[in-house]
Amino acid sequence: MSQSLAFANGWNLARTLMVCVVIFRAGTGGYGVMPATEYEGDPAAIVHDYDPFEIMDSLD
Repeated sequence: MSQSLAFANGWNLARTLMVCVVIFRAGTGGYGVMPATEYEGDPAAIVHDYDPFEIMDSLD
């Protein structure tokens, strides 16, 4: 998926599921999004992470 779509999906998943998610660069040149607890890839491939509790604090 594209970077912009990955960022949009990551933010949405974090807010909807209330779990930390990571956006990572996939081996195919695209990007992926998944819950941080399930990510077992290279930490250097992580582009961004969303913590829904941090997001909620910034909205207050």
